[in-house]
Amino acid sequence: MRIGQITGEYPPMQGGVGAYTKELAKALIDLGHELFVFTDYRAAANHVIPEIHVTADAHSWGWGTLSRVRHWANAQRLDVVNIQYQAAAFNMAAFVHLLPMRVGNARVVTTFHDLLVPYLFPKAGPLRYQAVLTLARSSDGVIVTNRGDYDRLVPVKSDARLQHIPIGSNIAPQLPPDYNRSVWRAALGIQPSDIVIGYFGFLNASKGVETLLQALRLTLDKGLPVKLLMIGGRTGTSDPANIVYAREVDQMVEDLDLLDHIRWTGFVDDQAVSGHLTAADMVALPFRDGVSFRRGSLMAALVHGCAIITTHPQIDEPDLIEQNTMRLIPPDSSTALCIAIEDLADNADLRKAMGRRACELSREFAWDRIAARTATYFETLLEDA
Repeated sequence: MRIGQITGEYPPMQGGVGAYTKELAKALIDLGHELFVFTDYRAAANHVIPEIHVTADAHSWGWGTLSRVRHWANAQRLDVVNIQYQAAAFNMAAFVHLLPMRVGNARVVTTFHDLLVPYLFPKAGPLRYQAVLTLARSSDGVIVTNRGDYDRLVPVKSDARLQHIPIGSNIAPQLPPDYNRSVWRAALGIQPSDIVIGYFGFLNASKGVETLLQALRLTLDKGLPVKLLMIGGRTGTSDPANIVYAREVDQMVEDLDLLDHIRWTGFVDDQAVSGHLTAADMVALPFRDGVSFRRGSLMAALVHGCAIITTHPQIDEPDLIEQNTMRLIPPDSSTALCIAIEDLADNADLRKAMGRRACELSREFAWDRIAARTATYFETLLEDA
């Protein structure tokens, strides 16, 4: 198949949707398909994999860009166009929701990375979610990445046209050459006796960083030698709200007197992320809206075999999220997070056991499996055309 992907972000832009698009494209190429990407103009050529044909031609996502998308789809003779939808990645633009009606003869599948609504105009209210539903209804097929979004869209698309296909980890466990965990930790100013809590991902209001900082303060006050390792870029490229939130986090770090107990890596390459995750004794991801398999940071922690503390899911994920794989706590509870950190800090054997189970669970989200399911779905839609 000749498969096109439309995405609001793509490497070297920082963002999970762009990284997902690249990884899925690579895995689909391994299955023998041809891949074409239409994306933001900031997607520089030095990050392009030669087999992925990238057109970086979107300076905005207004009406004019939709015309260029149509020309691109026709010129590439695409069989399927896969829209990678996340409102923030498309700069909250309204016209994106008309894309399925502007790509010509190709079948259109929209992958919803979340169902957050776009900005339309002041006081748009319910119309914003209607824009999301319009995108779902006008697409030939819809893919969602988690069970909760699947349940919400069941009234909109039939079972045959709605698929639940999870995301994988954008960060493979590939350590830098000659990696030595003790030396790596020492270079970060971490003492051998320190317990390192890792956090991976952008600073976003949904991720519970305030709870993590409060729990760090509580743990330090109890005399535990803990350090917080903040891994990766702070705000990403696409969501300006993250910049405002990052300032609030900085103020909270200062107010809680945590400056000496936190290490910030900044944006680093994939090997360095892998090295930092391996250096951590545990990873804390206290999502305010509950853990979900749409979270790329969770996928990365799983595939690296981390002992993970996270929050109870809002939607049941049968046979996948279990107490013996991850330590689950209530959202917005710094006390519960502090207790979980203490428990894992005192039990290295438990951390290792949790890490092994995390690796086993991560096999459910291997990119070759994700790509095979995605390609099969595309082929089914083409056969029904």
